[in-house]
Amino acid sequence: MTIQFSKIFMLLTVLNFLNFCVCAQNQQGMNATATKKVDLPKPYATPSAVNNSQVVGWVDGKQPKAPAGFKVTKFADGFENPRWIYASPNGDLFICESSTKPSSANRITILQDTDKDGKYDSREIFLSDQNRPFGMLVLDSFFYVANTDALMRYPYKAGEKHISETGTKILDLPAGGYNNHWTRNIIASPDRKKILISVGSGSNNGENGMDKEVRRANVLEINPDGTGEKIYAAGLRNPVGIDFYPGTNTLWTAVNERDGLGDDLVPDYITSVKRDGFYGWPYAYFGANPDPRMKGARPDLVSKTIVPEVDLGSHTASLGLAFYNQNAFPEKYRNGAFVGQHGSWNRSKLSGYKVVFVPFKDEKPSGKPEDFFTGFIDDADNSRVHGRPVGVTVIADG
Repeated sequence: MTIQFSKIFMLLTVLNFLNFCVCAQNQQGMNATATKKVDLPKPYATPSAVNNSQVVGWVDGKQPKAPAGFKVTKFADGFENPRWIYASPNGDLFICESSTKPSSANRITILQDTDKDGKYDSREIFLSDQNRPFGMLVLDSFFYVANTDALMRYPYKAGEKHISETGTKILDLPAGGYNNHWTRNIIASPDRKKILISVGSGSNNGENGMDKEVRRANVLEINPDGTGEKIYAAGLRNPVGIDFYPGTNTLWTAVNERDGLGDDLVPDYITSVKRDGFYGWPYAYFGANPDPRMKGARPDLVSKTIVPEVDLGSHTASLGLAFYNQNAFPEKYRNGAFVGQHGSWNRSKLSGYKVVFVPFKDEKPSGKPEDFFTGFIDDADNSRVHGRPVGVTVIADG
């Protein structure tokens, strides 16, 4: 195992058994171009492709690339499908190792800086025997884990290296799902009085019947003890990354949109999440654009579909989301959003497989997405990739 730490601001989980960190060196700011209105092609303008990538790993000294002025360092390795990462209030880092494979590790590993010298020198299995764990949260005196089928709560004291108790299931969640929609993410509201849970759809476009989609394609809201469930927002096909814009009560999410309508439909996106808002799935997309497979169903919902703020490209599998709420990076990055794009399978040419940055100003996107962390595609013609980015997080030292 290799662990390195040097002015880390961002860590991301890469489905290639390791984590990378990106740290800032001296860098000049850049001007952003305002995000433009999206012009969408017609459905089926191109055939629906199947183009699965092959992960070949990082060999011969290769590693991802960041913009000039930034340094990329391998932070830790030896994980089994590191799917998500969580930085706790005391600085401990939790890595969720989880997948759909029968041999999934189903555990959470903790990295700690035990002597407070700025280097993570301890690594332990914090929690095991989970069911496809993903989202993690420290709230009051509890550690929460969002498994694919339940929200679990464990008594917790800051600094603990291992939890051996069975914990308490405080909420059942709809399990499984189309492709990788088994992930359940969680975040506390800014006042710490509510927990929000992202739950992806159980299908691509409702093809199994909407009776199978109860409590799905939603962001749910509950009390910390699991009671008082409400639908915070609906019509979000697979809202994985969730984060509050710094210093506000405005929730944002990164949404992995639907397949089967061609190479350039439907764009993934990040959007602010309005309470009681409807974002289209499965009846419409990117505003009042009807999905032809729904054959005119629910025109009332089509007409009220909210247009998301930022187009992230079709089939990019935009999953990770973190706002940069620290000060070490140049001014242009302050309060901007970093998005981990897991990468396409339903596109004739690969898309995604990188981390993009979306600049913000006055709490709104102020420029188009720009490449930030790249180099994951090894051979585009043969669909070979080194790894697949997923989770992104910000460390408190900035």
